[in-house]
Amino acid sequence: MYGNRSEVPDASGRPALPDRRFAALRGCERLLSGVRPQTIRERLADLAGPPPDAAPGPYGGADLDGRPDQYGDGVVRTLEQRVAELLGTEDAAFFPTGTMAQQIALRIHAEAAGTRTVVTHPLAHTDRHERHALGVLSGLRSLWPTTAPRQPTAEELRALDEPYAALSLELPLRDAGFVLPGWAELVELAAVVREEHGAALHLDGARLWESAVALGRPLPEVAALADSVYVSFYKTLGGISGAALAGPGGLVRTARAWRHRYGGQLYQQWPSALAALTGLERELPRLAGYVAHARIVAGALERAFAAVPGARVHPSPPHTHQFQLWLPYPAGELEEAGLGLAEDTGTGLFGAWREDGPPGLSMTEVTVAAPALDWTGADVAVAAAAFLDRLPAVRS
Repeated sequence: MYGNRSEVPDASGRPALPDRRFAALRGCERLLSGVRPQTIRERLADLAGPPPDAAPGPYGGADLDGRPDQYGDGVVRTLEQRVAELLGTEDAAFFPTGTMAQQIALRIHAEAAGTRTVVTHPLAHTDRHERHALGVLSGLRSLWPTTAPRQPTAEELRALDEPYAALSLELPLRDAGFVLPGWAELVELAAVVREEHGAALHLDGARLWESAVALGRPLPEVAALADSVYVSFYKTLGGISGAALAGPGGLVRTARAWRHRYGGQLYQQWPSALAALTGLERELPRLAGYVAHARIVAGALERAFAAVPGARVHPSPPHTHQFQLWLPYPAGELEEAGLGLAEDTGTGLFGAWREDGPPGLSMTEVTVAAPALDWTGADVAVAAAAFLDRLPAVRS
């Protein structure tokens, strides 16, 4: 009867959580975290873009009247060249997923170094969210300089007592709270890896776009610290899917060969490429505003929940335009309060909640994007109070 599990109603007869959240947030007049979700029809309209006589056009110069791409040429190649230009690298290769791009980057560095050991973090995407693919697919072994929920330090790298091929550094480290090193710390980490250890530095830059803003450095200066850089097109830029691996021309050529072997040489990828080009044009100029406004939103939430035992914003202040909010309630209660507020008042505060941290606490990730820019601290306080009114009192 139901072709997708998310369509199955719960015991109350309401739609399952993903569908209910989708409908509730689409119906909101105001959103604090994230952007209004789109239907397939709306996404298609976005891809169609403005009329041909509109100027300036989106898509970074892609010709919408030309033929679709075939195995990576056309609009896909336009996107690759745009990324290389933005990062200041010799070349870039489009990948259907960041998982594939990073597996291949680390494999190339390992084969060049003659060792299967790579330095990662246990909270990084490569170790936590990819079903041990580093070892299963590429035969690589992760070495952790720290297990603390933060970026590694230069001294921890210096203390490693075995050779390694590359350090994969996630900027920002999402599952630790979207945390970044300072610029001086990042420069020192790069120097230890490349100059003292003779290894490669790979930047897991799924969110590199906003990280450069937060670090106060242009993208080419950040990318120049590394031997390879991965960027995502959907996490910050709002694309459909896809990623790029950027770096020296020789590395990118080898990555394309491995991309084919891994099954990433898709016949046509123009929808993802067009959405990525649009995201680069629309969102990159806005990111500085998002990062700055996230501090206002985070401070307002911190004050709004100050009387709730155990509540906290992390990090405070945020390093990028994303941060964590922790509250002492079960995730289900927080979901219901947020969805009820959205459905009844048209105000959407938060996305999904989860209970994968300290006992008794649940966490949501707050993303300050375009819809949040007109929220004042007072607006946040009023909405947070209405949210709390839908939750039971917490015993201190």
